[in-house]
Amino acid sequence: MMGLWRVRPARMDDLPAVLELARLTGGGFTNLPQDEGALARRLAWSDASFARTDAAPENELYLLLLEEVATGRIGGTGMVFSRVGAEWPFYSYKISTLTQTSKELDRTLRIQFLSLTSDFDGASEVGGLFLHPDLRTGGLGRLLARARYLFIAQHRARFGDRVIAELRGVMDESGNSPFWDALGRQFFDLSFPEADRFNAVHGNQFIADLMPKHPIYTALLPEAARAAIGQPHPTGRAALAMLLAEGFSFDNYVDIFDGGPTVSARIDDLKTIRGAGESEIAALADTIDAPAALVASGTLHGFQAFLSPLADAGRTLPAAIAEPLGLTPGTRIRHVAC
Repeated sequence: MMGLWRVRPARMDDLPAVLELARLTGGGFTNLPQDEGALARRLAWSDASFARTDAAPENELYLLLLEEVATGRIGGTGMVFSRVGAEWPFYSYKISTLTQTSKELDRTLRIQFLSLTSDFDGASEVGGLFLHPDLRTGGLGRLLARARYLFIAQHRARFGDRVIAELRGVMDESGNSPFWDALGRQFFDLSFPEADRFNAVHGNQFIADLMPKHPIYTALLPEAARAAIGQPHPTGRAALAMLLAEGFSFDNYVDIFDGGPTVSARIDDLKTIRGAGESEIAALADTIDAPAALVASGTLHGFQAFLSPLADAGRTLPAAIAEPLGLTPGTRIRHVAC
């Protein structure tokens, strides 16, 4: 039987556990770099974001961790960024099509090209979703992913109107990206792993500094690079399916490094946020015969999300779940069907 797991804010003393997870990603995971110093800075950034009393979104990172309550084991990470493009523009490639016709040749050409854009500046972002390979069954990935949306709902004023998610793109067994090798590497003397590490530590302003501003015609790229455009890494297909089920859509934006898809949605249209209700715990019961729901309680450093059966319109929880989490009658919760 699966133990009790919850999603909670990260703390500075979680650094060793987060670094261990980062080393399992296989690279290309910008939000979870395999660099202890960079991760320590992310944890400090997150801690300061949770401690902020001002609500308006500026440039916050909220790092959430999946924790086994009984043992304290850390099994995964999830992140929410309040506002992208705050310090430097948030760049994406937009896939567009140019149609040209020659009457003399009786031919019409539809030419696909990539344009460097900052269309998502000001949006919020969910990212950094990584689950330990041993835990990728039993619904823990869905708990971790959807907990981010309940966190947004609990702190709605801290986020924008739109939210995006970037998915890691296609890479080979050596961690190289065919998209980067065909495009970015032609302008930067960096392999994809080197560029990825640099971006994770220093941000992607160097792309704006050196990348050509003219459109890139995809027909001029090698076949492997063209095939990678808009495709997620094989390990990210389940994450993409969850995002689409949540209400995100792919509108032809891709990552500037590996060509992976970027999806977006209006925050208030997200399935988890739109369907969530609020209630106050009235009683704890020994057993509850009801389907599991996704439940959240607390705010900021006190936030936690978990799975639990609910009865009486969310007013009754099992004692075996509520008590280890410090929930008592009178506690307010936000909940949504799984």
